[in-house]
Amino acid sequence: MSSSAAGRVPQGERSQAMRRRLLDATVRCLVEYGWSGTSTVLVSERAGVSRGAQLHHFPTKNHLVLAAVEHLWESRAEAHRAAFAALPDGPDKVHRVVHLLGEHFSGDLYTAALELWVAARSDAALHEAVVRLEQRIGQAAHRRTVEALGVDESVPGVRELVQATLDLVRGLGLANTLTDDSARRARILDRWARTLDQALRTATP
Repeated sequence: MSSSAAGRVPQGERSQAMRRRLLDATVRCLVEYGWSGTSTVLVSERAGVSRGAQLHHFPTKNHLVLAAVEHLWESRAEAHRAAFAALPDGPDKVHRVVHLLGEHFSGDLYTAALELWVAARSDAALHEAVVRLEQRIGQAAHRRTVEALGVDESVPGVRELVQATLDLVRGLGLANTLTDDSARRARILDRWARTLDQALRTATP
C-alpha cells in the first residue's frame, strides 16, 4: 500500500468532520450575529466549506440551525452526564447537581437555542420542528436530573420539584444572555439547592 493511500482519510470520516465544522460554525454565528444575521453563506465561509458541500449536508437554513442546536445539546449533555455520574454521594450532592444544571442551561448552548425559539414563533414549519426538538431535549434533561438526584418520581411532589428546578435554571439562563448574571445566579442556585434538598427529604417516605 502506498504512503498516500495509507494516510488517506476515509470518505465517511471526512464527511462527518465537515458536518461538525458546519454545525460548530452555525452555533458561533448564532451567538455572534443572532438568527437574522446568520446565513448559510456566512456559515460555510466560517466553516471553510464550499457552498455545494454545505447544501449537500443541509439544504436550508432551518435544517442547518436545528441540527446545530441538537449537535451542541448532545455534546454538552454527554459532558454533563459524565459529570453527574462522577458526583459522590453526600450532603452536598443536591447543591452540586443544581449548579451543574445552572452551567448546562447557560452559555453558547442556551443563546443559540433562544435564537432558534424566537425565529420559530413566526415560522410554522420551523415551529413544528423546534417543538419536537424541545420535547426530546426536555424529556432527556428531566430524566438525567432524576437520575442525578437519585429520587423516585412516583413519590407525590417529586416530579414537580425536578421540573421546577429545570424551569428555574432555564430562566436564569435567559437572564444571563443580556448581562453577566453569574454572581446573582450563584446565590439563587445556592438558596434553591437548600430548599430543594429539604423538600426532597420531606417528600421521601
